[in-house]
Amino acid sequence: MTFQLLRRLLPVAILLLGLVLFFAFGLERHLSFETLSRNHAELAQWVADNGALAALAFVATYATAAAFSLPISAMITALSGFLFGIWLGAFLSMIGATLGAMALFAVARSAFYDLFHARAGSALQRLEAGFRRDSFSYLVFLRVVPLFPFWLVNIVAALLGMKFGTFVLATVIGIIPGSVVFASIGAGFGTLFESGQVPDLGVVFHAAILLPLLGLGVLSLVPILYRRLVRGRRSG
Repeated sequence: MTFQLLRRLLPVAILLLGLVLFFAFGLERHLSFETLSRNHAELAQWVADNGALAALAFVATYATAAAFSLPISAMITALSGFLFGIWLGAFLSMIGATLGAMALFAVARSAFYDLFHARAGSALQRLEAGFRRDSFSYLVFLRVVPLFPFWLVNIVAALLGMKFGTFVLATVIGIIPGSVVFASIGAGFGTLFESGQVPDLGVVFHAAILLPLLGLGVLSLVPILYRRLVRGRRSG
């Protein structure tokens, strides 16, 4: 029993250790727009010279960052537009983010699902039943509208018993708008770097960008609202 518990918790320990080391070694200072601005020409040239290898390295880096819950996903997504162009960059970001989300989901489900449910009681069972019924729409909404951190949504979906296939599909669909938006912003980094300016991803919270994302998020909830309306009419 102890061995099984340790085996389930080992992946969690590895992910937590990676997150701790990221901050302990100050890697967030090296993975910044200031650093990127100083080295953007060399990085862009390496990507141009190495094509497929650069794309694979980018996906692996993104997947690792997402799995370890490193707070650099927005910057990496924007960087994809600078390095690969809007559409290829957004596509590679979607692959990397989804792979990382899958890894974190699997670790959380394996390590904590049984323990969480054993302690939570009947209240959680009712919440889980409601979430599972409309889990696809809920997750698409949470992916489109950045209300909660990416890593937190992965863990909550795992603890509430969402099916793995549904989780993956909703994640892929839900992150498409954000991936395209950030890659579009990143596509203009070259001009900013050449003029000595530092990019500001806060632009994503401007009304012109945020409101369309909110609109898409609301559309993802339409099936839930429709089913509840139908049930209300039948019960009435």
